[in-house]
Amino acid sequence: MKLGKRLQQIKTMIPRGYDHIWDTCCDHGLLGAALLQNDVAPNIHFVDIVPELIAELEAKLHKFSAKLIPADSALRWHTHCINTNALPLNAYSGKHLVIIAGVGGDLTQEIVTAIVPHHAGAKIDFLLCPVHHEYALRQQLIQLECHLLDETLVEENQRIYEILYISTNARAVKVPIQPVGSLLWQANKPEAVLVRKQYLKTRIQHYQRQTRNNHLAKEALAAYQRVIL
Repeated sequence: MKLGKRLQQIKTMIPRGYDHIWDTCCDHGLLGAALLQNDVAPNIHFVDIVPELIAELEAKLHKFSAKLIPADSALRWHTHCINTNALPLNAYSGKHLVIIAGVGGDLTQEIVTAIVPHHAGAKIDFLLCPVHHEYALRQQLIQLECHLLDETLVEENQRIYEILYISTNARAVKVPIQPVGSLLWQANKPEAVLVRKQYLKTRIQHYQRQTRNNHLAKEALAAYQRVIL
């Protein structure tokens, strides 16, 4: 299963131990199919609001599973043609991972804000890879009292993305989510250091252009200017 660098990085950050993984806004289902192929979790859910995409994906998954999943396997896939805000998490017991990638940070924020308050006490983690509005998203995650499991940067097609692996569960050791990231800036390899320097530069330049009469942009600019690499 050939994945781009962004989806491959997301895949490598997913540990075993989840009962249900939800590949939301799944488009052609490449990530979810890769998770199926590697038997990462017993239930992989493919979610998209476009009926044509889901119908096409179902046909592909039937062929895919017939070849790669033994008939007696406990591994199952499910498709859902619904709005991601309305994930039926309560209908499935166990520990959930919800993946939201490739959509704007504002929509990502809307989805997480819709899910978290309606599933209090549920075991839900999120893997988020937003496009734009990362600072505002982080502010909302902090308000929702989420905490950090891991985070990193990945470069694909001359664009740098943040990936946040977060949890809503109470844990003995809580790592707070920082407004501009913490683990995000750590790197050992020279090429990874260069990616982080470039990303920091673009963030500062972006918010410098936005600061006029924009309190959030001024706040974000000051926070990024305090980052030390």
